Amino acid sequence: MPDSMSEQLRRDMECEGLLECFHGLKELDRECFRVLVEAEEPLTVDEMADAVERERSTAYRAVQRLLQTGFIEKDQINYDQGGYYHVYSPTDPSQIADGMQRMLNDWYAKMGQLIQEFENKYEGSETATTAVEG
Repeated sequence: MPDSMSEQLRRDMECEGLLECFHGLKELDRECFRVLVEAEEPLTVDEMADAVERERSTAYRAVQRLLQTGFIEKDQINYDQGGYYHVYSPTDPSQIADGMQRMLNDWYAKMGQLIQEFENKYEGSETATTAVEG
């Protein structure tokens, strides 16, 4: 049993590293996301703050980062007598994965372009250097 638990922990850490790598998410952001994933229903910022044992304003900033990256969704709940509040839930994992795949493809294309520019810029220098040495 410990092997499977340690394997799961390793996979969880790799997934969290992926979130940090692609989106620069902080540890608190990942904690809030994990709380939402494990919750059986959407949560308010106050409920998330309680779950991660942080001030409401601190949890709110993490929620805003998660919203900006598309990891969570916000819904408005209206009171019968007027007024409303917001609840948050995780975005479908396939949507998140699609977004990361697009980011990776864009990065790969940009790196390919930069490598080509490097080669074009210094290709002439290599010819000149070889002629001088020869």
